[in-house]
Amino acid sequence: MKKNVPILTSQLYLSLFLHIITGPLVSARDSPPIYTPVEDITVKCGYSGNLLNENDERYWHGDINSNFSPTTGSDTSVFRDAPHSYTVHQVSYTTARLSRSEFTYSFKLTSGQKFIRLYFNSVSYGPDLDRSKALFSVKASGFTLLHDFNTSVTADAYAIETIYREFCLNMESSEQSLNITFTPSQSLASPDAYAFINGIEIVSMPTNLYFTAAQSHGVELVGDNFNFHIENKSALETVYRINVGGNSLFFSEDTGMYRNWEGVQEEHKYLDDLSLKFSVLPQNTSIELDFARIAEYSAPKEVYQTGRSMGMNKTINKSYNLTWNFPVDPKFYYLVRLHFCEFETIVAMAGDRNFLIYIANDLAVEGADIIAWSGGNGRPVYRDYLVTCLAASESQKKVHLSIALRANPSDWLTNFNDAILNGLEIFKLNDTNSNLAGHNPNPPPMLTPKKSLPQSPETTNTDSTRTSMLAIIAGVVSTVTIVMFLGLILVFRRQQKFKDSRRSSNGNSSLPSALCHYFSLAEIKAATQNFSDICIIGRGGFGNVYKGYIDGGATPVAIKRLKPESSQGAHEFKTEIEMLSQLRHRHLVSLIGYCVDEREMILVYDFMDRGTLSDHLYHKDNPSLPWEQRLEICIGAARGLHYLHTGAMCTIIHRDVKSTNILLDEKWIAKVSDFGLSKMSATTMSNAYISTVVKGSFGYLDPEYYRRQQLSVKSDVYSFGVVLCEVLCGRPAVVRMVERMQMNLAEWAKTCHHNGTLNEIIDPCLKGKVAGLCFNKFVEIAMSCMHDNGIERPSMANVVRELEFALKLQRSAGDDMDFNIVENNICEDEVAFIKDKEGSGKSEQSCATNESIILISETIFSEINNPDGR
Repeated sequence: MKKNVPILTSQLYLSLFLHIITGPLVSARDSPPIYTPVEDITVKCGYSGNLLNENDERYWHGDINSNFSPTTGSDTSVFRDAPHSYTVHQVSYTTARLSRSEFTYSFKLTSGQKFIRLYFNSVSYGPDLDRSKALFSVKASGFTLLHDFNTSVTADAYAIETIYREFCLNMESSEQSLNITFTPSQSLASPDAYAFINGIEIVSMPTNLYFTAAQSHGVELVGDNFNFHIENKSALETVYRINVGGNSLFFSEDTGMYRNWEGVQEEHKYLDDLSLKFSVLPQNTSIELDFARIAEYSAPKEVYQTGRSMGMNKTINKSYNLTWNFPVDPKFYYLVRLHFCEFETIVAMAGDRNFLIYIANDLAVEGADIIAWSGGNGRPVYRDYLVTCLAASESQKKVHLSIALRANPSDWLTNFNDAILNGLEIFKLNDTNSNLAGHNPNPPPMLTPKKSLPQSPETTNTDSTRTSMLAIIAGVVSTVTIVMFLGLILVFRRQQKFKDSRRSSNGNSSLPSALCHYFSLAEIKAATQNFSDICIIGRGGFGNVYKGYIDGGATPVAIKRLKPESSQGAHEFKTEIEMLSQLRHRHLVSLIGYCVDEREMILVYDFMDRGTLSDHLYHKDNPSLPWEQRLEICIGAARGLHYLHTGAMCTIIHRDVKSTNILLDEKWIAKVSDFGLSKMSATTMSNAYISTVVKGSFGYLDPEYYRRQQLSVKSDVYSFGVVLCEVLCGRPAVVRMVERMQMNLAEWAKTCHHNGTLNEIIDPCLKGKVAGLCFNKFVEIAMSCMHDNGIERPSMANVVRELEFALKLQRSAGDDMDFNIVENNICEDEVAFIKDKEGSGKSEQSCATNESIILISETIFSEINNPDGR
């Protein structure tokens, strides 16, 4: 797990030192601050007099015999200088006030919102003050800022010397002063505990910079239709503040509030591997920014002149999410502020760069468009979101708050399949107990001391010592020899595996071959007339599909050939072989064999004479399917999916159910095909994991999976519900050249069902040919499959049963095709529709297969091993 390093680390000062050498700081004298705080209080604890801090050109005032002297219960405070350090130069860290009794600083302030900053230098201040005994709590204005805070454990866990904490509080006009109280922990485990502080800083902030104005709509709670107000009675702790893609910006480079902005060196700690590999750092330091939508003091201009984007390669951008993972304390709400500015001249119009934003694994924005938000290029803007972070167990001290930007997968919605972020801030909100304190981190692992060999007695003779030495040398030599021998064996075996993977025409392969045959490339070329265009029967993202003949021309087959340039197809190719080589079912397409030869990757299937289901629903070249036949095809496809979910050795989620992936043989038997996106899961319930990239086909994709990036068998159920709508309405899942509300069939069908007009949009070829009760039942099944909440959707076992019942209703109706029956009128003898509840573990008898199958609770799991998109 990546460590939650406090905002200001000791490495910062080394960077600051280099920054001073290589170029002058932008000081208050060089450039007037954009914002001038009403209060700007700096206290150098354990110091007498005033001292200029050259880093920010402010005087820090000592707390000994001054207006800032704290009150104490007893005169136990001591003042010490911190040991000299080459990496810690800032005035706020070089002296300290330490006490084993409670002490309180009191500051007379004007009303308004303030930054409270505390500085701790976790070093040894003398033999009488054990560094590990620094254990204390800090309170201010009724809020617990820190509780049993152990500075040495925190510093050691993150390998830092100094610790910096920033809080945001509001002072009411009725309050006379702000009191900050330091209390050593009182427990039997730490009788010698003491509290200490090196520096305190209080700076006013503009009204409602981070708090919420009373007349505003509040901050959106991600994943919930609810807006939250961060009121003046709240308190916040700054957890992260990063100039994304840019350099660190130190206190004097802020807009007048002396905030510290970490740069790319710190940002790299939180980026995932794919983001580090593919993302780019655009910048435009010459652009004149127009602060038309936000106040100029919101962030330094440098934040909006640099950023991190996914890049200009659409294919790569669609295959990963630009993701940051920030360790945070669980059980708190967090305010996430994202800073944006389009400074690249090629992005000038709304729709040029449209992307999705996920926060804490939940969809926050489906169509983020910075130009639309800000009104133009070079106009900064920020967006605030509220999220809650929960722990998996009580003992979990940290959880990850993720921010993921996803390129819009739909080319027609954006000119650039890209995303960009310029800066971010994350704040923790106090809980209901007015607490902001989290747990101390786990101490770093202790190194096991080396055990020294016992000394030989002086009386041990030389021959014995020499014999021992020879024995040791012999042992070492023999061990090295054995290791070298084993190494040679491993190298030989790896070379053999490499040779096998390259595949000569002898047909040996490490891929599964128990149920499928290996074909040489020569055999494939012979079957397809050397990949002749006249043999092509289909084209797709994977490549071309050819009709060919094997066994001397006696057996027709479908041959799918991977495009050589396809980077994503290789993984799908392997997945499909692994899946289909283990599966045999009447309603699953059969994999006959495959070929891996001369960089070619080819799959060979049973040939399906009737093509795809979609060919017979809305392609004019084929006659319309009768309603009964459509029901039989739906039942067959449902049986195939039911087998994948419950009948195989493990649960298999297809993840790309659609009418083009349901094939029909010469007897009109439906067979589910294309397993390139499928995922396997254990047959027992496991913890929910988050998928890094959602995969599937537009129009069929489960909204819950899309929104939460959590995959389950109910995602297949949703997609199958869309297929049922296609079967009923005789049109594709997505049609672009129609009114906007009719583009997405699933949404349109649900709207019509709600309005009681679904019978008006069915396939015209079916008018007067569907029994009313059958129609009602079929619609009920389709709508249940497409329920917004996955847990409310039926299992495929129930879908099979209900479709079979619908077929019985159709056959028993005879010539009575009454459409005047409303969808909610249910036949008295109809079997109740049983919703599949997660975790039932109940054995059901399938009417379709006449087999007893144990229903397995759907397992939600993560797609984390290979997050390539499709």
